[in-house]
Amino acid sequence: MTSQTTLDKPGPGDGAPSGSAPARGLRGHPWVTLVTVAVGVMMVALDGTIVAIANPAIGKDLGASWSELQWITNAYFLALAVCLITAGKLGDRFGHRQTFLIGVAGFAASSGAIGLSDSIAMVIVFRVFQGLFGALLMPAALGLLRATFPAEKLNMAIGIWGMVIGASTAGGPILGGVLVEHVSWQSVFFINVPVGILAVVLGVLILLDHRAENAPRSFDILGIALLSASMFCLVWALIKAPEWGWGSGQTWLFIGVAVVGFAAFSFWETRVREPLIPLAMFKSVPLSAGVVLMVLMAIAFMGGLFFVTFYLQNVHGMSPIDAGLHLLPLTAMMIVASPLAGAMITKVGPRIPLAGGMVCTAVAMYGMSTLETDTGSVTMSIWFALLGLGLAPVMVGATEVIVGNAPMELSGVAGGLQQAAMQIGGSLGTAVLGAVMASKVDSDLAGNWADAGLPKLSPAQEELTAQAVQQGIAPVPEGTPAQVAGKIADVAHDTFISGMSLASLVAAGVAVVAVFVAFLTKRGDNAEAGAGAGHI
Repeated sequence: MTSQTTLDKPGPGDGAPSGSAPARGLRGHPWVTLVTVAVGVMMVALDGTIVAIANPAIGKDLGASWSELQWITNAYFLALAVCLITAGKLGDRFGHRQTFLIGVAGFAASSGAIGLSDSIAMVIVFRVFQGLFGALLMPAALGLLRATFPAEKLNMAIGIWGMVIGASTAGGPILGGVLVEHVSWQSVFFINVPVGILAVVLGVLILLDHRAENAPRSFDILGIALLSASMFCLVWALIKAPEWGWGSGQTWLFIGVAVVGFAAFSFWETRVREPLIPLAMFKSVPLSAGVVLMVLMAIAFMGGLFFVTFYLQNVHGMSPIDAGLHLLPLTAMMIVASPLAGAMITKVGPRIPLAGGMVCTAVAMYGMSTLETDTGSVTMSIWFALLGLGLAPVMVGATEVIVGNAPMELSGVAGGLQQAAMQIGGSLGTAVLGAVMASKVDSDLAGNWADAGLPKLSPAQEELTAQAVQQGIAPVPEGTPAQVAGKIADVAHDTFISGMSLASLVAAGVAVVAVFVAFLTKRGDNAEAGAGAGHI
């Protein structure tokens, strides 16, 4: 079957890029190709975090409810996570250059449409389109790098690619705060239009189309439907679990449907001639370990970092811009360490850098569990910088392990797997660590409240108070005497800190598990299949 034969290690000519013209001048040059795809990838990564800063302004201007504001973020991530692997397959079938250009153009157009929207419903609809076009763009970018760079330079390229994603993700709150405060919430989306135009122009002029000789020629329609439905149910359950509760029948219904869907998908993939994801890919232990490692990294990073923004803004009382600036050590360390990690992985292989990175991540998350209401900026910066130092080799190394251990003709699918693993891990981390936080707050709040000598709360009041405390907010009613207000703030912040501490310890435990997974990885067997098209 095709699913078996295409996975053999390529011999001379097998799986090599075909159908592409030789590079001339800047056209097809690897490093200029990297700059081009980085411009497009930057938009998608930036929009993952920049919009959170704009939500309050959007809510005020469009009269949106809290649940509607949540959907501005959830709609984007849901569409992105569900479509990434299918989008990667489209790139393998039609060429990564075409899918990249369509993704960039569509993402920029959707961003402009959001800026022109006059209702929250239109904002949410176009956020879905942003996610769909972003899903086209991201795996195509990795496919282009894989096809353009020779094996000895690929890790460095992925390092810079990871640096762009990390810097854009961490820099989103800073840029978003500046734009919302000094321009408008619409500018958060309008900024993607000129960036998208630049990426399209560069793409038309620079990018070459690389296709493997044995690239897929048909579509696994039922496989796409089963995988998309299963991914939707899983991510939907993770998004709604905080609202429905982890013990809710609705939550477990969607999780159960997802499990059944994944099982049906796996069965079907063994029967179809050209499967969406040849399951023989996962016979590669390093590739499977890379996917698991990416999920675990995202759980620890995304889940742990989720609470830091509340800690900085609601406990320390920082503005969004100040909170973003306090995260600069994390951003700066990722910018510096990502290319260095790429060079190190090229020299010594991925195992030691990946394991070392997850050790640093575990120590950083443990350090974040020790943060208090009065912790100083220097101490926070140390832990944030260590977290960036740990994430850089993992982002680079796990990506290389996944993409490099996949055949050239499946580089788009591999890129989709890498991104989907990160999105699912981020959703899982936020949901699970959020549940840990909520459980700790619920168990501690009543006792802390009573110990402070505050009036007993009714069940309804206690529920509303707990919801506020989970975000680090002190629910002080208007007209409350200063002494009582101070006690409420102390209880709220102390209780929040206890929840964040436990969640950070859980994240540290996840990172420790990832250390052992890292030792199952190795350099990509198929990395040499790509890249000879360009020149260095």
